[in-house]
Amino acid sequence: MTDERISVQSVTGVDLTLRLAGPGTRSYAFIIDWHFRLLLSAAWVLVAVFLLNFKLTFRSQEALFSILPAAAIYFLYHPVLELAMGGRTPGKRMAGVRIVDRQGGTPNTVALLIRNVFRLIDALPTLYVLGLTTCILSVHRVRVGDLAAGTLLVFDDAVAQKSLARIESLAQSSQLPLDILELADQILERWDALQPDSRTAIARSLLARVAPAHTDELASMSDLRLRSALQKLLVAPAAPGSHV
Repeated sequence: MTDERISVQSVTGVDLTLRLAGPGTRSYAFIIDWHFRLLLSAAWVLVAVFLLNFKLTFRSQEALFSILPAAAIYFLYHPVLELAMGGRTPGKRMAGVRIVDRQGGTPNTVALLIRNVFRLIDALPTLYVLGLTTCILSVHRVRVGDLAAGTLLVFDDAVAQKSLARIESLAQSSQLPLDILELADQILERWDALQPDSRTAIARSLLARVAPAHTDELASMSDLRLRSALQKLLVAPAAPGSHV
């Protein structure tokens, strides 16, 4: 049985658990995108024919004006939109999935281009039989293009991605350990849902790790001040041992 989840370590060292998209979800996203591709290509042909006063023949030069752009729209749809939308397409967005690299981040340009070039192989012998078979049999439910590019198709957890992006941004300028930054971010995100006694205890424990010399001060801090102290860690992360 193929594992539905995979745990990866991001470039900042933060562990991520990603939910893998299977053949069914892939097919759903592909069908949506296929309709977009077809409609956009057909729309271009109709507009071109209208502009040419319906005098289009397949031997005329005017045919190039309609057929070549329509073919470009159809075949470049995936690589162009995946590059522009950070590993997504309209179909993938509607299916709730996105392409990521093996660290859970957005794939680079080369990876996305390789993935799309290998569509020619995944489509063999017809109707993406090879690609779908590989998705069913492979450990991480990937097609040949994903294997070549080092990519995965995962369910798009927008909240987790935004949180990771914030942590990665903070990590570049912060002297605090990544686990503290991540925990502070998670506590603040769930602050209102946590019981007051629980959140203040967790906040004091975390802040004590940052500023162990001020443990006595933390014990007398109110709920509001503890929350403010956690927010300061993320807005302007303090060096270990500094005042809270």
